[in-house]
Order: sequence, then structure tokens, then C-alpha cells
Amino acid sequence: MHRLPFILTLLAAAGCTREQTAPAATNSAAPPPLAEPAPASAPQAARTAAVEERPIIVAFGDSLSEGTGVGFGQSFPDVLQQKLDAAGYKYRVINMGIGGDTTTGGLARVHTVAALKPEIVLLELGGNDGLRGVPVAATKANLEKIVEELQGAGVGRIMLAGMSLPPNYGTAYIRAFENIYRDVAAKYKLALIPFLFEDIAKDLAAKPGLMQRDGIHPSAAGHRIMAGTVFRYLKPVLRRS
Repeated sequence: MHRLPFILTLLAAAGCTREQTAPAATNSAAPPPLAEPAPASAPQAARTAAVEERPIIVAFGDSLSEGTGVGFGQSFPDVLQQKLDAAGYKYRVINMGIGGDTTTGGLARVHTVAALKPEIVLLELGGNDGLRGVPVAATKANLEKIVEELQGAGVGRIMLAGMSLPPNYGTAYIRAFENIYRDVAAKYKLALIPFLFEDIAKDLAAKPGLMQRDGIHPSAAGHRIMAGTVFRYLKPVLRRS
């Protein structure tokens, strides 16, 4: 998302090698043939297959999903995977967040999400539309088309992640923007996270380190909290295999 500190205004062959010296040859006898590498064990192959066969959850969004500014494995989709594993849910989370993406960009690549045949899609788009002042009707129409394409491709569950805007965008625009998510969720019977930052917002005054210095993107600690928010809303639609 763009560099606008809105969350604050919303709240007031790395291995070691050892050098060895080969001994001088003492005879001309050919060395014994090298043994062929052992194939992967059956249990190992089974575990790998089990991981690949888990139902898929796709985080389909912008920089908030991508994890802009945090280290590898620290984005909320990564932490969500850890939470699912720890709770015994056999899902595989795939992160398809792209920094700066809008609903227009999401609509252009929704087919790549559908091609993964996910069981659940967390749709986290629209924030950049709002920050750019895109007409609410256009953002809503794009989200509706994305949902229709996903549902038409057989995606059983879609969870929509809501967002808000800074006060300087005006009460009328902000209200209309926030209503996009409620209206789309109601129309298509989607699960809804009303505000993706809701738990971050509760703690931010006491813990400003939950956001990066740009005021837009959560820190690694913020992503952990956001993952908890997503997990809480996801649990009612998850199944145990």
C-alpha cells in the first residue's frame, strides 16, 4: 500500500567444506565404483505427498499479504500457516500478495488464483484503491467480479478482509468505502473480517512498534497479531481432515 501513515491517524551452499589432501597413488588399480544414491524412503515420500495434497488457502492481496518490510517467513500468511499447523488443521497457505496491487490488478490475475484450486481464498484487496481515490463503485464492481470468478471456478469459501481510510478522505467517502466490504460479503454470502487491523488497532497506542515507521505496514510483531485476527475469523469455516 502507498506510503501514507493512515493507521496512526485512524487511531489518534551454506555448508562447511573441509580441504583434504589426496594420498599419492600406490598402485594402478581402478577405484571401486561409486554406490548409487539411495532413493527417498517410503515414509519420507509419503510425508511430502501429504503436504502437497493438503487443501489450499490462498492469501490474495496487496503488500499487507505480501509482507512488505518484514523478513522471510514473517508475513501474516506465514504465521497463519504456523497457527494452522499447531492447531492440527491440515491446510497449506499460499501467499499471493503483491505490493501496490489494486482490485483492477487482482481482477487481471484472479485466474492464477483459481488455477490453484484453493478451498479457501482470503481476499485482501481494495486498500490501494481507496488511497488513490478510486470511485467506490469501480472498486466494488471489481471485487464482485473477482468473487464471481472464484465462485465460478469452484472455490467453496471466500473470506473478505475489510479496510478503512484516513480521516482526511472525508466521512462520506470513508463510509462508502467501508460499506463496500459489508455489501459484497452480504451479496455473495462471504465470511467477513470487518477490519483487518482491528486487533492491531486495539494495541497500537501501547505498542507503537506493531507498525513500521511508514505507519502503513505492520512490523513482524504486527503481522503476528494480524495472523491471529485472520485465524480467529477463519476457524468457523475450517475443517479437520
